[in-house]
Amino acid sequence: MSDPSSAVIGILSDTHGWLHPNLFHYLQGVDLILHAGDVGSIDQIDELRSIAPVRAVWGNVDGWDLRHPFPEHDQFEVAGVRFWLTHIAGRPGRWQRGMGKALAADTPDVFICGHSHILQIERVPELGGMLFLNPGAAGRQGFQQVKTMVRLQILDGQATQVEVIHLDEEG
Repeated sequence: MSDPSSAVIGILSDTHGWLHPNLFHYLQGVDLILHAGDVGSIDQIDELRSIAPVRAVWGNVDGWDLRHPFPEHDQFEVAGVRFWLTHIAGRPGRWQRGMGKALAADTPDVFICGHSHILQIERVPELGGMLFLNPGAAGRQGFQQVKTMVRLQILDGQATQVEVIHLDEEG
C-alpha cells in the first residue's frame, strides 16, 4: 500500500476450489485481498497472491493444507481500520458460536464472515456502528443464484465506500 492512510480491499468467500474468471478483473488494483473461508484449495490462494497480498481464514470445507497456514479467526488493522475475519459467525441478532459475546468484548470496525452464501452488509448499532460484511459466495457450489464479491475503500481510518460486485456481469 503506497498510502498508509488509504486502501482498497477485495473481499470474497466460499470459492470452494473455483475462482470465477471475472474475479481477476475486479481485483486488479486492490491493495489487499481478504478471503473469508471455504477456499477449497491452497492453489486458489496462490492465484490470488499473483494479484495482491492475501489474508485468509479457513472454513468448514477446508482441509489441512489451508488450516495449517491460516487461522480460524484473524484480527488485524489496515489503514487505521480494525478488522476481524472469520468464516462461521452468523449475523447481527443471530450470532453463532459465542460470537456476540466475543464481538461485544473486542469490537472491530469491520467484521467479515462467510459461510451462509448470503450477501449482507449493515451497520450494527449495538456494537458501536461496527460494519458487518458477508460478501456472499464467489464460487459455483451452493444455492446462491448470483456470485458476488465486495470491494471496500478505506480512507483516513474510515471505511468510506462499499461496492458489491456481481461476478457474472461483464467487467
